[in-house]
Amino acid sequence: MRDDCVFCKMVAGIIPTTFLYNDHAICIVDRNPMAPEHGLVIAKEHFGNLGDLLPEDNRRILPAIFDLIDDFVCRTGINNDGYRVVSNNGDDAGQTIQHLHFHVLGGAKLKNDFGA
Repeated sequence: MRDDCVFCKMVAGIIPTTFLYNDHAICIVDRNPMAPEHGLVIAKEHFGNLGDLLPEDNRRILPAIFDLIDDFVCRTGINNDGYRVVSNNGDDAGQTIQHLHFHVLGGAKLKNDFGA
C-alpha cells in the first residue's frame, strides 16, 4: 500500500466505500460519474498502470479485474445494451490517479469522443 494513493486507502478500508471484490480487485461506483452507470474496477495491489504489470501479474490480476467488470455490468443491467471499458495509462491518456484501474461506463448512449 502506498500512503499517498487514494485507491490504496480504499482497498485497505481507510477510506470507506461500498464495493464488490475478489482476491485481486475491487469495484466501486465512481463518485463523479461520466455516465448513468460508472464503475471503477481497481487492482488491490498497487500498480501505476497496465505498463507496470509483469507477465505473471497479467495472468493473476487481469482475469480478476475482468470478472468484476462482468459482475458490475450484469448487476447494473448494462450488459444488455452496451458499455465501455477504459483504462487510461499515463498523463497523456488522462490518467489522474496513478493506480491501475478500469472505468466501466454505460446506461445511456455514450458519446464517441476518443482521440486527440
